[in-house]
This record gives sequence, structure tokens and C-alpha cells, in this order.
Amino acid sequence: MQIGVYGAGYLGTVISACMADFGTPVTCCHPDSSRMVEMAQGKVPFHEKNLSEVIRRNVRSGRLAYSTDVESFARRSAVIFLAEDTPQHLNDLVLRISKAASKPPVLVIVTPVSVGTGTSLEKKLAQAGLKAVIVSQPVFFTAGCAVEDFNWPDRIVLGTSSNDAVQAIKQIFHPLVMRGVPVIVTNHETAELVRESATAFVAAKISFINELAGLCERVNGDAVHLSLALGLDKKIGPRCLQAGAAMGGLFAQSDMDSLALLAEQNNTELKILSAARAVNMSLADGLAEKISVALKSLQNKDVGILGLAFKPNTNSVAGSAALKLAQSLVSRGARVRAYDPVAIPDAKLELNGTVH
Repeated sequence: MQIGVYGAGYLGTVISACMADFGTPVTCCHPDSSRMVEMAQGKVPFHEKNLSEVIRRNVRSGRLAYSTDVESFARRSAVIFLAEDTPQHLNDLVLRISKAASKPPVLVIVTPVSVGTGTSLEKKLAQAGLKAVIVSQPVFFTAGCAVEDFNWPDRIVLGTSSNDAVQAIKQIFHPLVMRGVPVIVTNHETAELVRESATAFVAAKISFINELAGLCERVNGDAVHLSLALGLDKKIGPRCLQAGAAMGGLFAQSDMDSLALLAEQNNTELKILSAARAVNMSLADGLAEKISVALKSLQNKDVGILGLAFKPNTNSVAGSAALKLAQSLVSRGARVRAYDPVAIPDAKLELNGTVH
């Protein structure tokens, strides 16, 4: 079976490379020819652990190819994963691919979308007199370990009413299914809601431990030991239960914003989500205030920051607490010097010369 992946950003690059690593022929398509040439050479425009090696290995073996011809790509691929990082061109893309396909394709939506998108796409196809099977498949990648997340997922979620599409996707993910990774089949809306809800739940968990870390400072508690003890409870788990300087990431803020908007549009109050977002937003300023108190004043003080990405092993600074902290320190009069092994170019664009 020929698999297609449309998208040359973060999601499309990771998914096409890792899927080819299963041994399946995969074509990654995008109209940007220079980007496609660079990708075929293993030149990834962002830092992601082990990804360049996976790309080079599969290009050499002939399992991974890159194309700029959308129509030819649509004709050859029975199952196409639509994996752009943002959804603004999704409607046009679905219609274009469905029109060019030699027979109704299975279109798997992994692009982060708002709840209701899958159903809306099905209606647009019907109105245009076109046929395709839409499957909503949220993916759960953490920057810095996306290759690992792809190969060792907690679950596979498929939003569709098509049994044939489910069987086709299970065949593609055969190594994971045989390993016992749970496959949850549901409707579009539930699948779309899973991604946003998972992000919100993690934000609530991180915000909770950060608030407890603040309490530890007042009562002589040890936040690290508290996190360890709580995390060993099987009902809680250790992941995302370490106090720090807030939750960031490429899709984290947009997921929470989208879920909050959906609740507002449906006259539903998500109090825990609102509180988690408020805590998350306040942490960097709180750290800057602690530093200011410890140093008496930040005016004309030199402060160093080690790490600018939102987490290790990535160059992404999207939602980075380190950047927020740097900006807060500068606003209080500090001279900030910062270092990161891979994120400096992106951080410079965000910080606009205010940090050395």
C-alpha cells in the first residue's frame, strides 16, 4: 500500500519519516521544492532528536520519497495523512486531493483542528459532489522525543464511521497494533476533543504541582521529594509532575485556547482549565520576582539563563517559560545573558535584541 503524507512542517516531517521506518513506502508531499530537496538530504529545519538519521536511512532504502506534484501524489496514494502544523489550508486541500484521486481516498486528519472539523469536511465533500473517507486522528508528540512518541504511543485514536478505513490504518500501524497499543475508534468530535483535553489535563497537572511547590517554600517542604512521592502513586503517575517554570510547546497554548473557546461557545464553564491557564501564565513573573527579592534589586544586575527552548532536546521556543522569564528580568532592569545548545536562532527572533 502506498502511503502519502502531506506537510513539510513539524508533523509531516516526523510522521512521514517514522512511518517509512515501519517498512512501508511513503511519499511526503508539499509544493515548496527547495524544502523537499533539503528534506530528502536529511536537512531538517528544526532540531528533533534522531529524526535526521531516520530520514536519511529511509531515503537511502527507497522507502521515503519527497514530491511537489500534489495531483500525482493524490492519484498514487490510497491513504493520505494530512499533517500540516496549522489548519488554514485544510478545506481547500481536502477538496483538491479528493478531486485528483483516482478512487475515493482515505484522508487522515492529523493537523490540529477544532472540534467539528471532521464532520464539516464531510459536508463540504458532499456539497462538492466528491467522495473521500475522513478519519480524525489526533497525534500526541512531545518536542524533543517525537520519534520515540511515534514508535511507543500510549494509544491510537481514530474518529471515523468507516470500518474499512480503520482496518487500513491498523495495517499501516501493524507493528504498534501487534505490540498491543490500544486502538480507540470513535466519532470525529470525540477524537478531536481528545487532543485538546489531554493538553488541558497536563496543564492542570503541571499547574497543580507548581502551586504546591510555592506552598513548600512557605512550610519548609521539599518540592522535588513531594513530586517523587506523589508520582509514585499509580493513580497519579510521575510524568508532567515536576515543578518548573510553566508548560510550553508548539501546540499547547493553541489547544488550551481552542478548548476554552469551545466551552465558551457552548455556555460551559471549565473552571479547572481557566485556573490552570492562569497559573501557567503567572509562573515566569513569579520566578523573576523571587530573583529580584533574593538580589535586593535587579537593576543593572547580570543574570544568566541556561536553556531557552521550552524543554530539552528541541529548538522550539513556542510558549517557552525561559523566554518569558528573560523578558520579565529585562523589564525589571537586569542584563540577561542566555545560552542554549540549539534554540538560540529562534530565541533571538523572539527576544529582539534584548538579551545577549
